[in-house]
Amino acid sequence: MNTPSASRPHLFGLLAGLALAAGLVFTALVLANAWTRIAESQVINVTGSARKNVRSDLVVWRASFSVDAPTLLEAQQKLRADSTKVAALFSPRGIDGFVASAVQIRETTARQKNEDDGTVANVRIGYRLSQSIGVHSAEVERVPRLASDSGELLQQGVAFVSEGFEFIYTKAGDAKVEMMAEATKDARTRAGQIATQGGRTIKELRNARMGVVQINPLYSSSTSWEGNNDSSSVEKTIIATVTTTFAMQ
Repeated sequence: MNTPSASRPHLFGLLAGLALAAGLVFTALVLANAWTRIAESQVINVTGSARKNVRSDLVVWRASFSVDAPTLLEAQQKLRADSTKVAALFSPRGIDGFVASAVQIRETTARQKNEDDGTVANVRIGYRLSQSIGVHSAEVERVPRLASDSGELLQQGVAFVSEGFEFIYTKAGDAKVEMMAEATKDARTRAGQIATQGGRTIKELRNARMGVVQINPLYSSSTSWEGNNDSSSVEKTIIATVTTTFAMQ
């Protein structure tokens, strides 16, 4: 007959065996779970890019003209006459709808000396009225030629000043969406090439973040942190990048 003292070591051994078995099972589960996490965390980060040449479809031309006269009434009359001459130049060339800003009025002064006491003061001698105009057109090649034609206004006594052109690609927003897909496709190709060298394959796209889009003069690769937005050239190059993360298997 077994005594309590004799069965106690057997009980301790049984309990120790069960604890060891449970520990081994738990360790196996932990290792399996850890391996799963490690396998799932095996990723590759690749930056893809896309480039597209586009042509501006909108030109914005800004110019101004001004008049000087000794009285405000005379200045207004002269400005109205010059405005008619500007419209007469534009209309035969198909530029009927230009935007005119509000008239700016400024007093003109001159320094005059008081013969009695020798003091010098600024005295109003007249008024200067100026007006800015803006032309928006899809004729990106024809409108700039008006800058040279505007020399006719100078010959007519109009103080007309061209302030330059802006060339804009209005579909840039749609192009960015299209190019993000192209850049992502490029990133996947690059990731696949890199993974193949290590005997791996690309599994799935985990994350994609679009970078700053650069709009440059044609063929330029200039970059900036804020993103370039060229308005000086008719022909442009849009460059888009996307930073991606792919899982591997």
